[in-house]
Amino acid sequence: MSNLDPAPDEVVCAADDGRESGPRLLDYRDVPLGGPRAMPVRRSLPQRAQSFIGAWCFLDHYGPDDVSASGGMKVAGHPHTGLQTVSWLFTGEIEHRDTTGVHALVRPGEINLMTAGSGIAHSEFSTARTSVLHGVQLWVALPGEHRFTAPAFEHYAPPVIDHDGVRVLVFLGTLFGQRSPVRTFSPLLGAELTLPPGRSLRLDLDPAFEHGVLVDTGGATVGGVGAKPGQLVYLSQGATRVEVRASGDEQTRILLLGGEPLGEEIVMWWNFIGRSHDEVVQFREDWQRERSDQAAATPGRYGPFPAQWRETIPAPILPNARLKPRR
Repeated sequence: MSNLDPAPDEVVCAADDGRESGPRLLDYRDVPLGGPRAMPVRRSLPQRAQSFIGAWCFLDHYGPDDVSASGGMKVAGHPHTGLQTVSWLFTGEIEHRDTTGVHALVRPGEINLMTAGSGIAHSEFSTARTSVLHGVQLWVALPGEHRFTAPAFEHYAPPVIDHDGVRVLVFLGTLFGQRSPVRTFSPLLGAELTLPPGRSLRLDLDPAFEHGVLVDTGGATVGGVGAKPGQLVYLSQGATRVEVRASGDEQTRILLLGGEPLGEEIVMWWNFIGRSHDEVVQFREDWQRERSDQAAATPGRYGPFPAQWRETIPAPILPNARLKPRR
């Protein structure tokens, strides 16, 4: 998914700097996903209170969205660098095309992970079969030693397991004895858990990880902190156990995210992750040049554009000022 803010901030994201260690509630901000009938998304990361959860650096939560009213997801070709995108749906279907030649469908309960690395471009459109669209789009920052890796794409449909009455799908990392084969470049965890009304679940946590619990439906109390749909509860490194309790009147679905702290400062602007302002400027210039010269004999940073693309998204204008670190 693209960040379609018309004037995106250029943000330096840095590691947590020793805030309180207990569970902490992180709210979201509403962001329109472009167009006159924009599909709204709830953006939980990044924010001033928190830049990362492990290497997770971007979290958009959207839906349930009535496609007949909003037009659904219509994101033309756009670029990415220095990250992995994780697409996870609860309802609906999205068609993906990218400049490595991959054409795939994103379906509920199946992870599509795209590694941008040195540079990739892709498009995302909800399909004609989709009446309701509901899911999350997540970005993972690649560590410095891997950020120019070759672009790639992986798909995985994790098995549904039952853990003490809780429905669990582990799409990244390891939980409850289930291990995802999908490759990441730093230790990560990603899982969907659905709790019956009033159910309490005790989670054993890796103390080397930071964790975040995103509430999708229902409501949950995480380590004593209440959260509603779209809200995220952050657990700092060192936590070994947390209790999650579902609200008593309906089932609660959450996403459990985690990872070892990235330990690096990144520069994030629009759909690019780099390490300096000047590097991001170069990524933008490369994209603008390549989208205006798609017939070039030799593909550039972002690869050969699919023949099916009729349009691509121009990069916004960069801010005038050079950025200052944000923590």
